[in-house]
Amino acid sequence: MPVERISKGFKDISLSFQVSPLNYDLLTIKNETAIARSVRNLVLYGTGEKFFNETFGSKVSRLLFENIDEISASILKSEIELTIKNNEPRVSLIGIDITPNYDNNEFNVVIKYYIIGIEALPQQLSFALQQSR
Repeated sequence: MPVERISKGFKDISLSFQVSPLNYDLLTIKNETAIARSVRNLVLYGTGEKFFNETFGSKVSRLLFENIDEISASILKSEIELTIKNNEPRVSLIGIDITPNYDNNEFNVVIKYYIIGIEALPQQLSFALQQSR
């Protein structure tokens, strides 16, 4: 009977595209860092930007041009939650906190999640969402 592996490792290519001086291969990021980068990129990636998969990504960039208030924060939270649940099977969401920062004209985002497949503590990813012109 085959042995079932509980733990997996995750590895992604670093988007800096730097080359390792040891083996002249692209640098990689692993486990927690790879998942965090993937979640952040997924939220910031617009729908329709990925060829042949128009449902991949989120509508967050379009929603940033709405008023900065609690209603917009709630809509952003729903969009981020839906995007992560539909496109990132390696995580299980704990919660998403979005607070409007009126002084800097941005939303502060905190995403809390568990990584499925490896033994790791709950992870937290924080970043700010601003309009881009």
